[in-house]
Amino acid sequence: MESTDRIGEVVLDVQDLRTYFVTRWGVVKAVDGVSFQIKRGETLGVVGESGSGKSVTALSVMRLVPSPPGHIVGGKVLLEGEDILQLDDGEMENIRGSRIGMVLQDPMTALNPVFDIEDQVGEALRIHKDMSGEGLQTEVIDMLRKVRIPAPEIRMKDFPHQLSGGMRQRVVGAIGISCDPAVLIADEPTTSLDATIQAQYLRLLRELQELTGVGIIFITHDFGIVAKMCDRVAVMYAGRVVEQGDVRQIFNNPSHPYTEALIQSVPKLEVKEERLYSIPGQPPALWNLPQGCAFADRCRYTHDKCHEAYPDTFTVDEGQIAACWLREKEAIATES
Repeated sequence: MESTDRIGEVVLDVQDLRTYFVTRWGVVKAVDGVSFQIKRGETLGVVGESGSGKSVTALSVMRLVPSPPGHIVGGKVLLEGEDILQLDDGEMENIRGSRIGMVLQDPMTALNPVFDIEDQVGEALRIHKDMSGEGLQTEVIDMLRKVRIPAPEIRMKDFPHQLSGGMRQRVVGAIGISCDPAVLIADEPTTSLDATIQAQYLRLLRELQELTGVGIIFITHDFGIVAKMCDRVAVMYAGRVVEQGDVRQIFNNPSHPYTEALIQSVPKLEVKEERLYSIPGQPPALWNLPQGCAFADRCRYTHDKCHEAYPDTFTVDEGQIAACWLREKEAIATES
């Protein structure tokens, strides 16, 4: 396939993306200067607590932020070199579902209860590939077979309520990849699945990626899934990326205190703990962010400078960056 022949080239480049919500409490900076890249055949994990900006980042890339109250106020989203933030609504409709696909968290709300599976998987094919009749039906069956739906010729006539949770999530996955997108955004797609089905679904995504070369943005709060699924990680806190790097770099040498705390919060089966570790305190209100580092009040390494100014982004290692004043001296030593 053409897409697999170009593995490794940058397919999505997000630069200084900013999405704000105007509320009665003030301006909520839900995404505040987020930057990352996705290459073909690569999976980027986006992790962080609830409210860190993960899903709003995904909706901003898809240009699906509800307005009002949300507004994309700055930045670039380059899809294969084209800034899709500059496209009009009609042009963007042609992008969604064809060049960028999305798998939502809850398949029961993502699927329409009054249409059968054939109609819903075939919708993007009708719109973007102008397919109809027997050709469309054959393609729908093929897509369902790719996501391991048994007896797809029969199952495509079912409605969402007639399928199990795992099968519904596979159908949503089939919709996401139906038009061979360059980028697939998976927004916590395994949250509603049990451990066995979750493992099967992750393996299925990997197989589909190897087959098509699609670049995947995998949004999750589970570092265990990150270890299995992702090549690189972007850690978000209070609307910003506080650390980014290769999965092994992040696990072996977490360079931001928040990343370190998230990894420490993952239960270890080989260690018997009386009490699981939890990060003290609560994330700050996004409409009233502190002057310095947003994590300072919860950080065990904090010092005066942390409360005075938001930290610069320092290079910790090749391909690994962290926005933390603790890394300042290391960066100066490296440069000298």
